[in-house]
Amino acid sequence: MSRVRADEEEYWHSSKFRAFTFDDEDDELSQLKESKRAVNSLRDIVDDDDDDLERVSWSGEPVGSISWSIKETASGSTSSLDGRDSSLQKGSSSYAALPKQASSYSLSSLFKGRNKLSSFQSLSDALTDTGVKNYAPELRRPKAEYKDYSSDWSPKDTVRRMQRGKVCSLERFRSLQDKLVLLDEAVAGHDGNVITAVLIFLKRTLRREILFRELEVRQVALCHLIHFLRETGEQKFLLDLLRFLDRTEEVALSQYREHLNIQDVEKRREFLKGCIGLPFSAEDTSHVQDHYTLLERQIIIEANDRHLEMAGQSELFRKYPRKASILNMPLVTTLFYSCFYHYTEAEGMFSSPTNLKKTFKNWLGYTKKKAPIGFHRVVEILQRNNAPVQVLQEYVRLVEDVETRLNLATKYKCHDVVIETYRDLKDRIQLSAYKGKVERGSAEEEKIQSILSNMQIRWKN
Repeated sequence: MSRVRADEEEYWHSSKFRAFTFDDEDDELSQLKESKRAVNSLRDIVDDDDDDLERVSWSGEPVGSISWSIKETASGSTSSLDGRDSSLQKGSSSYAALPKQASSYSLSSLFKGRNKLSSFQSLSDALTDTGVKNYAPELRRPKAEYKDYSSDWSPKDTVRRMQRGKVCSLERFRSLQDKLVLLDEAVAGHDGNVITAVLIFLKRTLRREILFRELEVRQVALCHLIHFLRETGEQKFLLDLLRFLDRTEEVALSQYREHLNIQDVEKRREFLKGCIGLPFSAEDTSHVQDHYTLLERQIIIEANDRHLEMAGQSELFRKYPRKASILNMPLVTTLFYSCFYHYTEAEGMFSSPTNLKKTFKNWLGYTKKKAPIGFHRVVEILQRNNAPVQVLQEYVRLVEDVETRLNLATKYKCHDVVIETYRDLKDRIQLSAYKGKVERGSAEEEKIQSILSNMQIRWKN
């Protein structure tokens, strides 16, 4: 009876609320860690792409690190031992008192697949148990050291990740077929940065002959590579590519651009002289030749004027000192310089403005003749005043109407104009018929015969 009364006294004087101690803080912290671990384990159940997020514990350690996992396991084991000891102590009493310990189920147990009483008792148990699935977070590197090197992505997935700015390794694409599929996917994505990145990878891992052959049928990628090589200044690689593609004019232009990197004027002049023989188009060849001639003329003028300026022999140079050299200056600047310092010089001098205008006539333009009364009236007036045939032919050529021009040329025996007009019209019959109207053995007959035997002219009859 006394024992029952003692148990009743203990029951009524007991409480599930305990006084504060510093040890309780550790228990609450372990429970809090247990709850946090259970919440973090939701990552494997809910499929969410959170690769860019970095989780840390309340102590500041990265979630998933080795030290974090050991502390979490150790705290869970301590909590389990405390709970078991408390249960054994209460089990020694024969009186069925109200339980003081918390429920045997926790939030973490719902995701770990076990109740609190069946928790692992040590770290070794947690590592060796294979019968129960563990949803604890996987170990991973800190965000600063994290790089994505997954090998399961297809070329299409790889291109998409590159478009999103992800770090992707392209080294796993080893075969030629995989590399070409990757390039085609990059082109289909219409992202210039991705295309350039893939081309750099192919340029590094493929032989030039194979790369050039495959790019020849992929014009978009080819244009990107050519632009990239020009921007980075890889001149030798670019020339090899253009030669493979048989783009001779582009090869010549690329070599011609190299003169911009030559600072010494004498070396630049020699370089331009060597560029004259490159396979340019007819128009470009003329420009390169004029460029070389202009620089050569500037070198001569600069040397002579520098000597006059230093010797003080020219009053004009003393009154208006030169502010800059004319080397490598445009033609218009050179012409202005010549007009300012050498306006009165004879045409035979290289520095004469007249000489420059005559030498570079195509660059400086020419005057087009106009006649308010019409050139056919001008020809008639010139003929009445007994103008030479050469003068008549010059103005007959200016008549725009073809029929009127032929009539005037035939009437005033301007044979060259008639021959050139029939040639331009590709009228072989009329030209052959006109051959009988000129003197036999004359220059006009030889000219007609030369035109008729020209196989490059596609006659219309």
